[in-house]
Amino acid sequence: MANGTVLFAVPGGANSSSAASDQLHRIEKELEAIGFEVRWAATGPHAQAVLQTQANLAAAVVAWDLPVGETGPVDARLSDVDADDAPGGGAVLRLIGRRFQKLPVFLVTAEDDIEGLPLWVAETVIGYVWPLEDTPSFIAGRIARAARDYQEGMLPPFFKALRRFDDAHEYSWHTPAHSGGIAFLKSPVGRAFHDYFGERLLRSDLSISVGELGSLFEHTGPIGDAERNAARIFGAERTYFVLGGDSTCDRMVGHFSVTQDEIALVDRNCHKSVLHGLILSGARPVYLVPTRNGYGLAGPLPPSEIDARAVAERVARNPLTERAVSPHAQYAVLTNSTYDGLCYDTIQVAEALAPSTPRLHFDEAWFAYARFHPLYARRYGMAVDSGSFPGAERPTVFATHSTHKLLAALSQSAMVHVRESPRAPVAHERFNETFMMHGTTSPLYPMIASLDVAGAMMDGPQGHWLIDEAVTEAIRFRQAVVRTGRRIEDAGDRPAWFFGVWQPATVTDPSSGDTIPFADASTEVLRSDPSCWELEPGAAWHGFPDLTPGYCQLDPIKVTLTCPGMDATGQVEDRGIPARVLTSYLATRNIVVEKTDSYTTLILFSMGITKGKWGTLLDALMDFKTLYDQEAPLEQVLPDVVAAHPQRYTGQSLPELCQSMHDHLRQARLVELLDAAFQNLPRPVDSPQTCYRQLIRGGTERIPLSEAADRVAAAMITVTPPGIPVLMPGEETGPPEGPLMRYLTALETFDRHFPGFRSETHGVVVDPLTENYLIECVRR
Repeated sequence: MANGTVLFAVPGGANSSSAASDQLHRIEKELEAIGFEVRWAATGPHAQAVLQTQANLAAAVVAWDLPVGETGPVDARLSDVDADDAPGGGAVLRLIGRRFQKLPVFLVTAEDDIEGLPLWVAETVIGYVWPLEDTPSFIAGRIARAARDYQEGMLPPFFKALRRFDDAHEYSWHTPAHSGGIAFLKSPVGRAFHDYFGERLLRSDLSISVGELGSLFEHTGPIGDAERNAARIFGAERTYFVLGGDSTCDRMVGHFSVTQDEIALVDRNCHKSVLHGLILSGARPVYLVPTRNGYGLAGPLPPSEIDARAVAERVARNPLTERAVSPHAQYAVLTNSTYDGLCYDTIQVAEALAPSTPRLHFDEAWFAYARFHPLYARRYGMAVDSGSFPGAERPTVFATHSTHKLLAALSQSAMVHVRESPRAPVAHERFNETFMMHGTTSPLYPMIASLDVAGAMMDGPQGHWLIDEAVTEAIRFRQAVVRTGRRIEDAGDRPAWFFGVWQPATVTDPSSGDTIPFADASTEVLRSDPSCWELEPGAAWHGFPDLTPGYCQLDPIKVTLTCPGMDATGQVEDRGIPARVLTSYLATRNIVVEKTDSYTTLILFSMGITKGKWGTLLDALMDFKTLYDQEAPLEQVLPDVVAAHPQRYTGQSLPELCQSMHDHLRQARLVELLDAAFQNLPRPVDSPQTCYRQLIRGGTERIPLSEAADRVAAAMITVTPPGIPVLMPGEETGPPEGPLMRYLTALETFDRHFPGFRSETHGVVVDPLTENYLIECVRR
């Protein structure tokens, strides 16, 4: 296995013939003898392709006079190359600086040309190569030494220490009992496990007793160094590595920030782990209500909802606050970005909530990448600092990241970031007590290493490059969907409908001021200008009321596909294609989406998305349209659904199913009922902790939904879609004709009518005999 790859970007590449090129080939042989692989590039575009696809580069040798090539630069993101970069070598040097952090670069040029080079070149390269003036072994030695220093220096603290420990090949006399995987080799099934995962992973599964790797609880040694390095990278004052996912982070921050009978301001669009933190702390929640649009998508908390006067009024009206230890909230938590990709101007939010709370928590489970791209400036929690929000009123800010979701870390790997203010100090020793309460004394070291590496991947220009690539691919997909729909309509040889994308229909060109269709805008504008993604007040495309300029922005990498039948303002068409049918079909093509609502479905463009991957999705959308237009039988489109429910679906066509489901949704007004249920919160009767205590000690009963009116819920009910709690522990279900009961009843009826397409409803048990919804209520 090669130690790494060295790029030789010189005129003619490997096929050049001259005295200098012959010497470069001798240098190549010397490097290969040492253990390096050499990749040749003959032109600027060829070198750029290598730089984009070859992440294991250890060094580069670039000729300043490298030809630009007839095709020009292969990457649109290099459109701003300076005039003095006219040679292909200059463009390659610029790209290396944007793609890699401190990659060693040697410039091949004539000795008398050095003084004529732009000044920035000397800051980019670490040395020069004159092939005919030194021996091949000497030049190869210089390159190899620089490459090895680079490879060693790029490793973050804990991962570097773990590799060194693994290389020591020491015997272990501590847990875990598999002793580096040896125990697995003593059993046939264990041997299969060992062979599948490999010795290196098992050797790195170590005990907390390994002192030289540091302590996760004491935050010392390489682990402490890794956390401090991550804090620098993510813009925090302190960072804690958490091995139980963002759910553990949320419980940890909530448990620390608010105590028994204190008031917590909670975004109703919250993850269930936030509720778990309230149960643990015994806090009294006051819920803040986000906006919703015609699709049923949850929007942001509007500015009017977090205004100090509005918060004070909501606190005063809440029955739970009558028994609070103080009328002032100690903690507020918001989801940022939302599940559908809506991100706040966090500085505006912090300024608005500062009079109401000293501690502010942004649950950024799906947003760990925000700091590394200028599109998201001011949109993430750690942007709230003394520079952006000076003065004594600034709250202490927590941001919790499910690092593994959209950065490159192992599952359950997460981080808590802290930026404190004098108003609400976070003493490390005290926060660490909460950290240890929620942490494990048996951490998986590969998870810690993955957090260390995930941060290092974002450090410097490479972080921007990686996120920019995901943003760019998402934009290209968004435009491709719109253009495909336009081509279908222009062709006139088939029904004109196609799927859409939830996004602005037009954008403003910053250079000309002209309004242009989104699909025709340049990728450069869309990936660099945040105004293209802001939710303008009153704009029909997003459908959210009560917004102010710049307050909220759509995240380009969270792509919501829209289906015919309804728009963002709630207008319902005569014909429709519910999204549940589409995503069931996509699943038969091994395409699994993130979330499905009535007429929308969400897909995520992570760093792992490629043109081939999104091209396959676009092809599947076209195939669904063809099947629909040809009235294909369900046995062909959804064979598993028909096989599981033959009496319900046999003999139906795809458009018949879509239309019957659309008619049902329209007549039941399910989206309207959902909106009413979320906008009109149930009356709180008791705290979540009190209800949990009754749940555990037999003080609750499971009853059919038809009998659950005017009862107090003992468990949270969360419907996916949309994935937001409709009923919290301690809240009343309300009367039979109230918004909550009507919504849940309509959902229950839908599930009965369309088996195989039911919602995932946490907190609801379906009776296998009657198919009734059963919910947990406090005994009377």
